[in-house]
Amino acid sequence: MQLDQHTIAALAEHLENAELNARAVEKITNNYPDMDWEDAYAIQDEIRARKAARGTPVAGLKMGLTSPAKIRQMGVKEPIYGFLNGLHGYDSGARIDTGMLIHPKVEAEIGFVLNRPLAGPGCHIGEVLAATEYVVAAVEVIDSRYENFKFDLKSVIADNTSAARYVVGRRCVGADGLDLKNLGIVLRKNGQVETLASGAAVVGHPAASVAMLANMLGARDREIPAGVLVMTGGATEAIAVARGDRVQVDYQWLGSVEMEFY
Repeated sequence: MQLDQHTIAALAEHLENAELNARAVEKITNNYPDMDWEDAYAIQDEIRARKAARGTPVAGLKMGLTSPAKIRQMGVKEPIYGFLNGLHGYDSGARIDTGMLIHPKVEAEIGFVLNRPLAGPGCHIGEVLAATEYVVAAVEVIDSRYENFKFDLKSVIADNTSAARYVVGRRCVGADGLDLKNLGIVLRKNGQVETLASGAAVVGHPAASVAMLANMLGARDREIPAGVLVMTGGATEAIAVARGDRVQVDYQWLGSVEMEFY
């Protein structure tokens, strides 16, 4: 690590205040170019600790930059992970306030809930599927706190991987016999098709993303808990939304997720 604990705490406060006040800020690596990956995750952990101290529940975990579409869009190579704020989860049909967001975008995802904890090293797709209680359609609303949605990988990790809101479908489906790799996804905004994808867009198979997360956490002596939502990363590129937009995402076998922005 390159940053001391005082600096990590100050940067966590800075980024969380940007989130809470919907205020864009300069990416932090501009002022701290030597910060490393451990610094970035330490800042994210400090943000999580600040929320926990106020009683904010952690509802799950999320992977980011796991699809070729997102890798191309963001110009990065490695996946990353963050946490889900339990106060920011919605059911399908939700109305989401854009006044508390800076530059929101939506991306279609596939969620997993496990019936037992998983941790690496050596976690693989088969182990994930064996531990899966159910899968569910989900849409993440991402909203980087950085000016012009411009950041590098360390800055976005520190900013909890742009986590903002998430909307979950109502149909929970067991993984047995479900062809998640070829699961089709159609994302519509205001009735018009914006993008198409399949489960294979998420590192070849969405369960591979869960295994990757388990291995990343295992390297830090952590695990994926049972019973929490794991969002596997965007199968589609992120689509910008604004006040008045309606989004519907249809998932083969998993139903639809709908939301309105006001």
